Amino acid sequence: MIPVSAAQIRLAAKGRINEFNLESVMVALEQFGDQLGMNRPHRLAQYFPQLMHESGDFKYDQEIWGPTPAQSRYDTRTDLGNTPAKDGDGYRYRGRTGMQLTGKANYAGFRDWCKNQGFDCPDFVLYPDKVNTDPWEGLVPLFYWTTRGLNKWADQGDVETITKKINGGKNGFADRVDRLGRVSLVLLGYGPAEVRKFQADHKLDIDGDVGPKTRAALHKALVALTPGESAKPAVTAAPVVEAVVPESVVQEVKTKADRTSWLVAAGGTLGTIVTGALGADWQTVVAIGGVSIVAIGLIILLRRQIVSVVREISAALA
Repeated sequence: MIPVSAAQIRLAAKGRINEFNLESVMVALEQFGDQLGMNRPHRLAQYFPQLMHESGDFKYDQEIWGPTPAQSRYDTRTDLGNTPAKDGDGYRYRGRTGMQLTGKANYAGFRDWCKNQGFDCPDFVLYPDKVNTDPWEGLVPLFYWTTRGLNKWADQGDVETITKKINGGKNGFADRVDRLGRVSLVLLGYGPAEVRKFQADHKLDIDGDVGPKTRAALHKALVALTPGESAKPAVTAAPVVEAVVPESVVQEVKTKADRTSWLVAAGGTLGTIVTGALGADWQTVVAIGGVSIVAIGLIILLRRQIVSVVREISAALA
């Protein structure tokens, strides 16, 4: 049984959804989710936000055809598997489903993948419109997800890498992260906007932002919903890019700065005494002493700045 319901996805959505398209997604998940490993809350919490971003909350399951100048060029896009002749391949194999399967080669790839999985599917190259029928419409996003190995990154809570694998960059990253927060919260029993409540419950800084630490906590809580999942080596805490500077480092900086200033002070004093003992004139003695004082001042100043910066970094990341 898939641990997510259509009602939960409706609640997490940012706008009005297309019920028919959502139903197609749920049908495919129920039928194929277990076989494809899409039966864990932490994976679905990464999967749905990407699909909802790409499809506009399931609004689009087929490319809107103008044709635009770019769409007109699809007809001869051999890199998509279309023929070099202007024979209608661009329109025939236009983007379909929430993940916009596009081009003859991708339709053939989806067909072959289905057969390799043991699914009795139509020949989508001969009948491309069949892609938009159940259960295939909802299976295309799962095909896309599976063939790119995205469960690996979902197990690590790595929304950034997942976005890059799907988008080729980080276009719409803020919206994807926002949706990740909403879906995760709903799966955990919170309201889609109850970030602050979750942060308070998990003793995080209460700022309402789905930042790296909040995402890590959400991921950990989602993983815990599947018994034994957190014990698997491949399932790790969500990455927190910023490294926390331990208090021990702060103390080490202070100690070394103190040591350096004392050495400079001792060296300067000794130099002044020796110079005086060797009979140097008073101007030379004063000059050496002055340099020593300036050196001590610089060390103290730098020490304060270094320690201050380290403390600021530690506080910001705590």
